[in-house]
Amino acid sequence: MARYTRFIALGDSFTEGMQDEKVNDQYRGWADRVAEALASQTPGFTYLNLAVRGKLVGQVIDDQIPVALKWIEGPSTLVSFHAGANDLLRPSYDLNVVLPRYREAIKVIAATGCQLMVFTAIERVAKSGKMQEIWVERFSAFNKNVREMAAQYNAIVLEATNDPDIGGRRFLDKDRLHLNSAGHHRVAQGVLQKIGGPHDPHWREDLPPLPRRSFFAKVYDDVRWFLTFLIPWMSRRIRGVSSGDGRSPKHVEPIKLS
Repeated sequence: MARYTRFIALGDSFTEGMQDEKVNDQYRGWADRVAEALASQTPGFTYLNLAVRGKLVGQVIDDQIPVALKWIEGPSTLVSFHAGANDLLRPSYDLNVVLPRYREAIKVIAATGCQLMVFTAIERVAKSGKMQEIWVERFSAFNKNVREMAAQYNAIVLEATNDPDIGGRRFLDKDRLHLNSAGHHRVAQGVLQKIGGPHDPHWREDLPPLPRRSFFAKVYDDVRWFLTFLIPWMSRRIRGVSSGDGRSPKHVEPIKLS
């Protein structure tokens, strides 16, 4: 049984909940789903979500952690931290900068005495290719860093590599980057199971095969993805802007969900 009376979620679009269904004009996301489940069994439970899409690990450290520190109340506070994926996707990525900053963040959060929860990332989404091998190298090193810090500070680790289906089209949005509603539900179930919260015991059962797509359907999806998602993403990189610029977190102070 989960023992937490507060949940603070830190990070980027993954934790903000992008591409899930919207509630009150905001993405719901796996973190909201976890908070709702914990609130259902814990009187007085409160929740903060400081995550903002597009943020780099340094921005999460500088902007979100100072706010979170004000609201942590020792081991009864669950704090999730997932940042760094946006850094890894940048051409200018430097592991000698990003990984030490990640370690810095873990140390600061863990020093509060909270229960820290971290995530590894999917390492391989395609069978082969030069870019795929670059991603594998980057994300493998990132995941190793996550696991080492989790072991050192007794953090809960959610292993993406233990659920390879999460990186498939069943659980990804059409942008091929963010989770869809089914994906956010699946992550929430995994988190709740890991922390002893109320969850569906059948969430990991074998999934039926997806319907086959025709060659033309695949080509159409690829062209749409290139025009609708990849080109805008590349344009933002060239212009040095982020999808999170000017956006505020969903919940910067504790809210009650029940």
